[in-house]
Amino acid sequence: MEENQTESDINLSEASETAGAAVAAESPDVPMEELQRQRDEFYDLLLRKTAEFDNFRKRTERDRQAQAEAAGADLLGELLPLVDDLERARTADAGSEGAEAYRRGVELIHRQLTETLRKRGVRPIEAAGADFDPHYHQAVSYEPSTGHRDGEVIEEFRRGYMLGDRLLRPSMVKVAKGEA
Repeated sequence: MEENQTESDINLSEASETAGAAVAAESPDVPMEELQRQRDEFYDLLLRKTAEFDNFRKRTERDRQAQAEAAGADLLGELLPLVDDLERARTADAGSEGAEAYRRGVELIHRQLTETLRKRGVRPIEAAGADFDPHYHQAVSYEPSTGHRDGEVIEEFRRGYMLGDRLLRPSMVKVAKGEA
């Protein structure tokens, strides 16, 4: 890096000398010392602005990274109570009389998780009955079907999700294939 900086300093120095010589040729009334002083001022200004821009770029990257980490920490903090509930469900006795309570507990956890995702702007992709769209669906199988339109999604194997207009995960689907 230091070699590149030295090389660029030499290139900038050569450019400023060339520019100074060109100005001197155009205006012979200006003393050469004045031109060299102006050249040095412009060169110093260029170095300062380059350093300021480099510092700005580094500060912006640090701020962006800190913001991303803070957003991730917020989401993880909201998910931790769900982890606690799942751990309690794992240790619960799911005997014959506790099976219904166990099922209700898992449904409650599912509701909490979907509500947390909804608050964060995540929404599921409605796939069943829709026309196949390769931007939102991943076809894992095709099935000949007379009761469905050609290209209609007839079964969803895994739900897909959107975050605003951004695709988080496509839906894995089975698509109807028209009879040929």
